[in-house]
Amino acid sequence: MDEKDKLRVLIPHWIEHNEAHAAEFRQWAGQAGEAGADILAAAESMKQVNETLGTALEKLGGALEYHPPH
Repeated sequence: MDEKDKLRVLIPHWIEHNEAHAAEFRQWAGQAGEAGADILAAAESMKQVNETLGTALEKLGGALEYHPPH
């Protein structure tokens, strides 16, 4: 598997991981007082990061499912 194919496996994982963090940020923002708006902004930034990663993934040819050798 070459480096581009590795990225086609890794990027979807990164996007999913970021989505989980952004959801957690949103949950905690309500309990953060005046810092809540900053935490919500961070969640929105994660959304933009994922859109950018999605664009990169498209340019690489889309997601590639990895099946390790047996």
